[in-house]
Amino acid sequence: MKFIYRIALLVLIIAVSNKSFAQKQLSEGVITYNIAIESASNIGNLSGAQLVISLKPSLSRSDMTSSLGTETTVYDNQKGKGFILREYSGQKLMITATKENWAQKNQWNDNLKFTIDPAVTSIGGYDCKKATGTTQDGKTFVIYFTPDITIANRQYNNSFDQLPGLPVQYEIKSGNLTFKYSLSKVSYEAVAASKFEEPKAGYRVMTYEENQQLKKGN
Repeated sequence: MKFIYRIALLVLIIAVSNKSFAQKQLSEGVITYNIAIESASNIGNLSGAQLVISLKPSLSRSDMTSSLGTETTVYDNQKGKGFILREYSGQKLMITATKENWAQKNQWNDNLKFTIDPAVTSIGGYDCKKATGTTQDGKTFVIYFTPDITIANRQYNNSFDQLPGLPVQYEIKSGNLTFKYSLSKVSYEAVAASKFEEPKAGYRVMTYEENQQLKKGN
């Protein structure tokens, strides 16, 4: 009986060890998503859009590019500040953000509730699980994520902190636009610190609060 117990315990230890070994944590590197943007209006499908997320343990940068323009978000967890760069229709805007602004900007993600289906589905070469997210107003959407890769920097932009893994495929609706994100590449390469620095010139600068007031005015 003791022999059988020891064998069972050994099998359990090996299984847990193999799972831990298989799981990778991304502390520094680059994550790239291809984005299909569909519109309910006459804009049509906007092909060629991409989201590139650059990460360090306490720094994050996301660059979203499409035929409409570009938007870059940078945040420093340690300093508790960041900025957003927007370039649309020839206009270049830099919006500065404090720790409180960052929390306000990402409160939608923080308030999500997820239900995870244990079934495994293969998407783009990744073993994924299906997570159904529910917003505060009761709307739902689906994210497929791989538990084999985790992110060390949990405060990176466009993150889903509650997910125990890396998003591989998901859709987000904003107004009459639907954004479908598909993971295309994960790189563990070093990222230059200069990539997270504020531009010195060329942008109209305003605070996060000023930008929010501007939006209300429009």
